[in-house]
Amino acid sequence: MEITTIGLDIAKRVFQAHGVDATGHAVLRRRLGRAEVLDFFRALRPCLVGIEACGTAHHWAREIRALGHEVRLIPAAYVKPYVKRGKTDAADAEAICEAVTRPTMRFVPMKTADQQAVLMLHRTRDLLVRQRTALVNALRGHLAEFGIVAPQGISRVAELLAVLLGEDEATLPPLARQALRGLAAELEALGKRVEEIEAAIVAWHKENEASRRLAAVPGIGPITASAVVATVGDVSNFASARHFAAWIGLVPKQNSTGGKPRQGGISKAGDHYLRRLLVLGATAVIRHTRIKAREGWLAELIERRPTMVAAVAQANKTARIVWALLARGESYRPQRGFPQHAGA
Repeated sequence: MEITTIGLDIAKRVFQAHGVDATGHAVLRRRLGRAEVLDFFRALRPCLVGIEACGTAHHWAREIRALGHEVRLIPAAYVKPYVKRGKTDAADAEAICEAVTRPTMRFVPMKTADQQAVLMLHRTRDLLVRQRTALVNALRGHLAEFGIVAPQGISRVAELLAVLLGEDEATLPPLARQALRGLAAELEALGKRVEEIEAAIVAWHKENEASRRLAAVPGIGPITASAVVATVGDVSNFASARHFAAWIGLVPKQNSTGGKPRQGGISKAGDHYLRRLLVLGATAVIRHTRIKAREGWLAELIERRPTMVAAVAQANKTARIVWALLARGESYRPQRGFPQHAGA
């Protein structure tokens, strides 16, 4: 009874393994402690191991692959249909074991430790920026209670801080000033931490050749370029530029039947962080187009469709350009809008 396929349901401390032989019959159902996992796979002959792509999945995939096994990560949403009834670790492991053998199953590319480290910088920056936004909103709201307002934008917060750090008691009572200066100090500290993380991201970006090439595309800077390279890894996992854009979630949802195609809004089923960065970059391209460009597909689209629709369309185009650059090892040619060889 040689085990050919194993479905591994991972957790913080308790793991569940479900193994089948070449005929598909279950020959293993075992509960494993965290310290037992690697010893268990070390004692097995090389086999196919399926793991649900969730927290710590990439770490365990790298460790098990190093022992000679073939590891595939499956999106959680694609495992759920194979759960027959109820929700148990054993049922999940069995579902993973069955799903990993499906010929049409889609898998999540395994990330290296370096990729995860760079993405951790991005996640930390994103968290700090959201915390900074919350502090700015609180500061604006409290000062507005005393009639002190400033225009929108993070750059205009300095006007509020100037009032707060002043000594005019007629403008702001001492107790309110004392409370809000604590928020101002936290805001300043967050700003410095965001700058430090951004400096680390830019330093990594400058050392990565693929990231530098992507930064030449309109709407992409060091933050977006480094995030794309660290998230995607091997772009050959995507068959075409269309598949890459769909993976990010920049294509319409389909609700078609009876030969009648029906398309809705964008699916938002992909990587929300990359999608947000690409859409924000696309809005910058639209602002530039409105100022300088008077012709072209984007200028025509802006005239007849809402701005956000045009932004998503531009982000979709940018994603396809990114796929072409990464897949072909080429550089962006701005004057013509399509790639050329990096050495040209």
